[in-house]
Amino acid sequence: MPEYMYRAVTEQGQIVRNKVEESSKNNLIKRLKGNGLMPIEVVQLSYKSRKPKATKRNIINIEEIMKTANSANILQGKESSSPTFREKLNMSLSIGQSITTRDVIIFTQNFYLLKKAGFNNIHALSTIINSTDNISFRGVLEDILAGVENGEYMYTTMEYYSNIFSYIYINMIRVGELSGSLTTSLEQAVRYLDETTTRNRKIKSILIPNIGQFVAILVLLIVGTVFVLPSIEDVFAQMGGSGAKLPDITLWFMDFLDNLMLYWYIPVGIIALIVGAIVGYIFTPKGRYNWHYFKYKAPVFGKLVFGIDFSRFMRAMLLNLQNGMRIQDALEVSKTVVKNYVMLSIIETSINNLLVGSSWIEPFEKSGLCSSMEIEMLKIGMQTDLTEMMQKLLDYMDIDIQNSLQKIMKVLPEISYFFVGILLIFLVVVVLVPCIQLYMGNWLLDSLKSTI
Repeated sequence: MPEYMYRAVTEQGQIVRNKVEESSKNNLIKRLKGNGLMPIEVVQLSYKSRKPKATKRNIINIEEIMKTANSANILQGKESSSPTFREKLNMSLSIGQSITTRDVIIFTQNFYLLKKAGFNNIHALSTIINSTDNISFRGVLEDILAGVENGEYMYTTMEYYSNIFSYIYINMIRVGELSGSLTTSLEQAVRYLDETTTRNRKIKSILIPNIGQFVAILVLLIVGTVFVLPSIEDVFAQMGGSGAKLPDITLWFMDFLDNLMLYWYIPVGIIALIVGAIVGYIFTPKGRYNWHYFKYKAPVFGKLVFGIDFSRFMRAMLLNLQNGMRIQDALEVSKTVVKNYVMLSIIETSINNLLVGSSWIEPFEKSGLCSSMEIEMLKIGMQTDLTEMMQKLLDYMDIDIQNSLQKIMKVLPEISYFFVGILLIFLVVVVLVPCIQLYMGNWLLDSLKSTI
């Protein structure tokens, strides 16, 4: 890719100079003007192959972040002053301050509103930085601002902070910047973050209480078996003349726990080998593909996972088509918002089909993952107005995703109650029945048997 050296003037009248890579001189000039920089001189230096990215910043080290943050002030011609006592106190408190998903959501919402109001990237970022309370996140945003002032895309700096900005989020911003529709892309990112947060909150509200009950019952079962039942067994041994004894299932479970505590390293080793083999297989290309295919075909969640990925890809593609991209280029750029290998292989096959003059919809149809309604709407769109039909397709998919989510919300409690119920019955049979038999005698159990 060509490498250029440029000089430009900021809105504050400061002259900045930097060396960047761009596909053409005209594209670089457009980038600079879009970021609020007025080019003075643009000179092409050479062609340079892109190297793998190294870590740009260490997000854990807050002092390094704040040094980086100061570079944005230097570029704007602001003079550094000695920090006040309040700034020093905030700096010391911010060392352990983590960056949450909520911080990213607020940033995205504010950035979208400012872009919608006509702010350029530099002005919008500067405004948001001044109102950001989280000092750690403020340092990240100032690093992004410094990159934008030097003519870089926002997503290129965000890639260095992949522990803060998710893969999907970064590539949504990338699609928006490359297609020239960052405002629309930010709107989609806001929707994506809100939907993901709401969906995760609903699933956690169902799973966490039931998992807590399951763990509590399991602990009660183990503690009762290890500490309570031996005492009850001693009492039964003293009453051996009456023929009283613990239930067979209780004796079996006690022996099982004794052997487990004695030879614990055997099951732990077996489990570790199985987990290691599965993880090692998943990290192979074939294993990763099969694992991603399982995600799309998994019971309960599979349809929802595929629907979310396909909908996200269609939104990115629609955004690119609306900005005048060809279908092939739209597919190439939009595939970055997808991480699933199965979906990526389908998209690559679609691109290859276009190169040989075949239908780009055919691979989605043959995959068996898309519904017949989705395929037919795309085919009709190719014959009429593709962008209009894709918008209707997205509306249909949003309804389908909501229906799938509602079904999951109904099924998850039933699955959780099933496992909790089984464990609770086992607890009653193994622990509570011997306790009842000891303290209330066999007459209660005999009466229950006679009633049945």
